[in-house]
Amino acid sequence: MNNSFLPLVLDALAEMAAHKLRTMLTLLGMIFGVGAVIAMLNIGEGAERQALKMIDSMGLRNLIIEAKQFADDELNEIRQESLGLTMADVDAARQTLPFVEDYSAERHIKTQSVYSDLGSADLKVVGVSDSHFRLSNMQVQTGRLLTEQDDKNVSQVAVIGANAAEQLFQGNQAVGQYLKVNHLWLEVVGVLNNPFFDKDEFQGVKIGGDSARIFVPLSTSMKKLSSPALASELDLVKLKISEGTDPIVAAKAVSHLFKLRHGEADDYQLVIPAALLAQQKQTQQIFNIVMACVAGISLLVGGIGIMNIMLANVLERTKEIGLLRAVGATQKNIKMQFIAESFTISVLGGLLGIAFGLILSEVIGFYSGWAVSWSIMAIGLSLTICMAVGIGFGVYPAIKASQLNPIDALHSD
Repeated sequence: MNNSFLPLVLDALAEMAAHKLRTMLTLLGMIFGVGAVIAMLNIGEGAERQALKMIDSMGLRNLIIEAKQFADDELNEIRQESLGLTMADVDAARQTLPFVEDYSAERHIKTQSVYSDLGSADLKVVGVSDSHFRLSNMQVQTGRLLTEQDDKNVSQVAVIGANAAEQLFQGNQAVGQYLKVNHLWLEVVGVLNNPFFDKDEFQGVKIGGDSARIFVPLSTSMKKLSSPALASELDLVKLKISEGTDPIVAAKAVSHLFKLRHGEADDYQLVIPAALLAQQKQTQQIFNIVMACVAGISLLVGGIGIMNIMLANVLERTKEIGLLRAVGATQKNIKMQFIAESFTISVLGGLLGIAFGLILSEVIGFYSGWAVSWSIMAIGLSLTICMAVGIGFGVYPAIKASQLNPIDALHSD
């Protein structure tokens, strides 16, 4: 902003202050329009970032094969064709599919009781290979993670989530303490970091929930903790594919292999996190387009309000305009004065709208539990568009004011 424009802005603020009610009514359109858009974009940005983190917890280079759940009569029929997910499936994938770099396996334990000397809780117990934490991007808070040696030795050890530690040990140090799952005592060797999201499902795919889980070595879960007779050996398998491999192509190869091994039985589902990411981005893109349309309509309405009030100003200040022209003001001076006023109104409305939008998004996030993330780009873009709207919708009233005949203006009532 140059030095010649600043006095015009100050004059515009003085003019706005002289007509407080009219100015406030004009500003309301900009405030509510910009505020609503900022709030929606902040909530959308928060949802997108949370979704990306949730997908990242699955591993973008992973393929997830999950055993389906069936009623007992259906399971009897399925087991005539397939044994379900097994370590033999994992070994076959590693031996025949060159793009498989690593794997992890899970086995869910049916629990009757989980307790320690300090408390009890209804927690999920999962037998996992040591690679599970690596492929799921999980970090330890205190202690250590499960190791390959734990699996080989069928060790009675456990790594627990932060929520599980709180419930079982009431805030006391959990590492080195013991807990009991059904009939089996386990030593706690590690506590996981709290996850960065609190949901355990994304687009119908179960993820997370690790904060309220107990993880034991896979071999320990198989040999020392029982499961239903017809249950598959594994409940979930993750296959990490090599970098540069198309996840969709890899998924087709894995699906073909598993169909052959399972006798065409449809007893598992294959999830491709990379495909979920692409779908999420497409959904977010549609959301952004809708928000852009809403923003455009809101700012258009606000701009019309500014033009309306500026045209009213021209009629109200006709004598003032004539007097300015009589003492030497040029048409350009008149134009700049009115453009400065519309610019100031729009910028002030934009700033107040941004503040309103930030407060509104936090209030919505607080009461709804939705994730909220401030989008600096959205804020900057909104303010820039507000400036453009102020100038664009102020041009016509400014031109109309500058074209008034000075003599006619001075003689107007």
